[in-house]
Amino acid sequence: MTKSGLQQRWAIPITLIAIGVGALGAVALTAQDGGDRNGGRQGGRQGGPPPEMLKACVNKSYEDVCTATGPQGRSISGTCFAPQDRPLACRPQNAGPNNPVGGLTPSEQGGAILSSQADTSAILCGINKTELNKALGLESIAKWACTASNRVLTSNGIPNHYKGAFPNRNNPNRISAQKITFSAALHPVALVGTGTPVRIAGYALNGIKFEPGTAGRCPTGVSNPTQCDLGRGTGPWEIEALGQQSFNFGDDMNHAHVQPTGEYHYHGVPEGMLSAGAKSGKEMMLIGWASDGFPIYARYGRSDPRSGSSPLRLMKASYQLKTRPADGRPPVNLIPLGAFTQDYEYINGSGDLDECNGRFDVTPEFPGGIYHYYATDGYPFVQRCVKGTTSIGAIRQPSRGGAKRP
Repeated sequence: MTKSGLQQRWAIPITLIAIGVGALGAVALTAQDGGDRNGGRQGGRQGGPPPEMLKACVNKSYEDVCTATGPQGRSISGTCFAPQDRPLACRPQNAGPNNPVGGLTPSEQGGAILSSQADTSAILCGINKTELNKALGLESIAKWACTASNRVLTSNGIPNHYKGAFPNRNNPNRISAQKITFSAALHPVALVGTGTPVRIAGYALNGIKFEPGTAGRCPTGVSNPTQCDLGRGTGPWEIEALGQQSFNFGDDMNHAHVQPTGEYHYHGVPEGMLSAGAKSGKEMMLIGWASDGFPIYARYGRSDPRSGSSPLRLMKASYQLKTRPADGRPPVNLIPLGAFTQDYEYINGSGDLDECNGRFDVTPEFPGGIYHYYATDGYPFVQRCVKGTTSIGAIRQPSRGGAKRP
């Protein structure tokens, strides 16, 4: 298997080495054990893989098969892996959304992954950007500041780039200035598991919200797509804004449109804010901060996640269309697959990224590596979950119907 192939199966390299947490004597601390989830010490070491995982790769090479001994003598198989300048350790196999720690039972899994703790305090704090959007005749304001523990955005929600015509035939809303305040952890920590579903994925550096989902819904048993409602949220079938031709949300060239409140927001890659290098694949570009505090990058990542000098390539999400429609779904000859969120499933190892569209990688801002998310050209376009902790306002609540959020 190639390095990139291995990375596809392990989106947070050191993270999942450290899953030995509950399983092998714990590097990660659970809330129950009273440890410091932000970097406390346990067992004489701070972060990093458990000794058993390191021992399993002694005298072995990158990608060699390895076996470690877990609790009650349980054997844990995997392959040897490590980010650049880190010792090889045994990465458990079969990690996935329903079994994120490679065959470990829930009681053997840990909580916080200390090795994934990031310090983002030296990056893009103190931004104060104001510029005129001539097409709107409004100033775009985005101010980022950092406190001891949080990264804080104050924005008026006006884009600083070209945008489509709003109102338009499929989106009747007009862009207007907002009062936006957003706060995320300055020292985020990724957690073992499948992540927390979020409605607000984060904010772009220009102060515009990433909100990939919609309030569009279809009831079961529809006989015509016009029975679906794009703005009032009735029915169980969640309509996607991008990646389908059945419904038109009036989004523009930035994969964005406007909510009834006047708030312009992104559903996918914000083309207008990308540099020429980021558009052509010559630059890895940080475009925003997720609701848990980890960075968001646009499309391109390193071919070798451990090497900042390896070629850039498009990051591929690990979601695919289901081969069989979900039970009760409107007929595919009426509404083709891809129209609904439920049409997609996460296939571990089918792409570069994990179920939250993220992975651990070296980046220009974090040459030692950091867990981060990607805005991609395929579903989920922008992450629908986060690995770290986030505010209650960002968390995706179960659909109740009646919403007016496009």
